Order: sequence, then C-alpha cells, then structure tokens
Amino acid sequence: MIAQIFPRDSQRYQSLPVLGPLMNSFAAWLQDQQYTWRSSRYELRMAAHVCHYLKRRAVRRIEDLTEEHLQACHRLFRRKFPREESSVLVLRRFLCQHGWLQPAAAPEPSRTEIQLQAFKNHLQDTRGYAPRTVQGQVTLAAEFLAWLNFENAPERLSSLSSEDVDGFLRRLAKRLGRVAMQKPVATLRNFLRFLAAGGVVTPGLESQIDTPRVYRQEQLPRALPWPTVQAFLQSINRDSAKGKRDYAIFTLMATYGLRACDIVAPMLDDIHWRDGRIRICQSKTGQPLELPLTDQVGSAILDYLREVPRYGAYRQVFLRLRAPGGVLKSTAVIEAFQDWSRRSGLDIPFQGAHCLRHSYAIHLLHHNLSLKTIGDLLGHRSPESTTIYLRLDTDDLREVGLHVPVPAQSHEEGRQ
Repeated sequence: MIAQIFPRDSQRYQSLPVLGPLMNSFAAWLQDQQYTWRSSRYELRMAAHVCHYLKRRAVRRIEDLTEEHLQACHRLFRRKFPREESSVLVLRRFLCQHGWLQPAAAPEPSRTEIQLQAFKNHLQDTRGYAPRTVQGQVTLAAEFLAWLNFENAPERLSSLSSEDVDGFLRRLAKRLGRVAMQKPVATLRNFLRFLAAGGVVTPGLESQIDTPRVYRQEQLPRALPWPTVQAFLQSINRDSAKGKRDYAIFTLMATYGLRACDIVAPMLDDIHWRDGRIRICQSKTGQPLELPLTDQVGSAILDYLREVPRYGAYRQVFLRLRAPGGVLKSTAVIEAFQDWSRRSGLDIPFQGAHCLRHSYAIHLLHHNLSLKTIGDLLGHRSPESTTIYLRLDTDDLREVGLHVPVPAQSHEEGRQ
C-alpha cells in the first residue's frame, strides 16, 4: 500500500526506526479511514518525524513504545509545530486499535477525579440514570469544581455557601437562556444533594437555589409548513455522496418524525426489505419502534447504500464521509440540516432539525389522525407530550373559538 503512495521512497519509509515495519499497515489503515491520497502522504510524513523523535529518545523497537513516549512527542509538536500536532493523535489511534501501544501507567487520581468518579457511580448505581444523562451531569459537576478551584483549594467545597452557588449560576446564565438554565439547576441540586449525603457540604444548599421561572407550554413547538418541508427535501442535491446520504436522513426524519439521535442509531439489520418495515430504537426512551418502510424512504436509503462506498466493519446505516471514518453523530445531522437550509434559500428560521419532527406531527394532525395514533408514531409515553401540537392547529382552533360578547348599551347611553 505504501508503494502506491510513495513509489520511489517506499523502502525508505519501511526501513525507518521503530515504526518502519508498520508503515505499510498504517498506509492501508489511513485508506480505510477515508483519508485522501494527499492526506495519507501528509500523515505518513509526520509519522516519519515521530520515528526520528523516538530514536533520539532511545526507543529502538515497537515493543518498547509506551503511551508516555507519544504524550511527550505530542507536547513537543504542540509547542514547536502546532499545525502538525494532530498527526501524533492519528498515529496513536492507529497503534491503539492494533494493540501496538503499551498503555501508560495509571497516574494517581486527583481530588477532582475522585469526587467526580464517586458522583458518577452514584448516578449509575443508585439513581440508575442513562449513560448520556450521567455524562451530562458529571460534566457540569466538573465545571462547578473547576470554578471553585477545588483541586488547589479543597476547603472551598466544605465551606460552600449559597452565595458561591449563585455566583456559579450567574456565570452560566451569561451563555444560557432562561429555559436552558433549568437542566443545569437541576443537575447542580442533584450534585449538592449527593455531597450533603456524604457530609462534604452543608445540607439544605440545594433547596436555596431558585428555579428559573418557566411557564408550562409558554412556547409553541417549532414547526414548518408541510410544503416547506417538501421543498427542503427537493432542494438537496443528490449528485454527491453527501447529498445522497443527507437526503436519506431527512427523508427518514420527515416521514417518521424521528429525532436526530434516532437517525444515527439504525443498523443495516434493522431494515427488513422483504417485510417492508424498519425498526428504530429510540435513544431517548429506549423503546423500539416498528414502522412501515415507505417507497420514498426505501428508495432514498437504497440509493445511498448502492452509490456511496462503505468502509470498515461498521453496521450502522449512516456513516461519516470524511476522515477519520466512523459512525455519524447526532450533531452532524444538525449541522447538515443547517447547511442545506442555507443552500435551499427557503424561509426556515429554525437552526435545529427537530423542527421536522414537529412539522410531521402537525401534518398528521391535519389528516385527522387521533392523538393516540400520533403519539404512538412519535414514540411518546404520555398523551400530554402529544397534546402540545394541538396549539399549532390554528385553523381548527378558530372553529371552536367563541364569539366575543358585545356589552348591551344602558338606557342612559341610548337616550344620548
């Protein structure tokens, strides 16, 4: 493989110290990860510089290479060659995947890490939270401890006061809105309650946090007119690999009202072509959905699978198209929606792809489907989650509206 990238210098690369015998495998791995010919040449050249660095550090064999050596090399590149530092991380990922990198000795955990690990175990084992929820709460707890400078001043936590908590929340409020502040407040209360149970902070601090005033259903769901949704799908250019993939993604979302996190979850085995159905495991609720595979959705997915090359052993339906290869993330779906919205030139004021889900719900409501049916298709657990879409059906709401009574004139006013 390396002979195709460096026809004249392939022997020189394969004779490099430490990593020379692996350079051919590294070149093949780069191709599997969707790196272009030009990017592969660049990564191989940077790997040669890493080889010379390791030689100066008296590393002679691949068996002697450890995590500490690559970490030191990365720090050097970050200081002297900041544009090339990512190449060390690419090489590290290759070595780790093939088991050629000896793991570094685990350092002693810091105060912050010990506290966060205890909180994580509490959320997982005692509260039974989902992994995604655990990660979000631990991340906010880490930000709170960093704001307190807990690592260098552990006494800040034992002497924590309500003023300190309010100061942290004021800092969050600078970048979060009133509605978005609800989740951090709930997380911080959870963390303070956990610390109080262990005797770390004074009990009752969590009850002194004011909840942001948010009224139930004060905001309407963000929905687009159904003709706009159809025009958006038609505006996606399907001549490129990205267009074929994204058209299949947004056709799925518009046809079934799926969330962005649900789109990246389906596996190839979840599509039953002969039976004409598709299985979606909802990331939010963990409940599976068995849905009929429509002709439009089936054609879009089939066009994507046939025309866009796949790589690696991934079984997910939708994959990344740029290096490094891998599974698509829900954030990529949102970014793709924003990109195609700008290109379409349509009046789409929303930045999130979730508006397609709301648009689908209103579309079903206009076709006189019952709320129970709409809730089942959307995967709602409670009917209250579905009733919010009734407020967007303004045409039907006008029909049930009562006339405003006109006050009768008094006799005195009549005489005048």
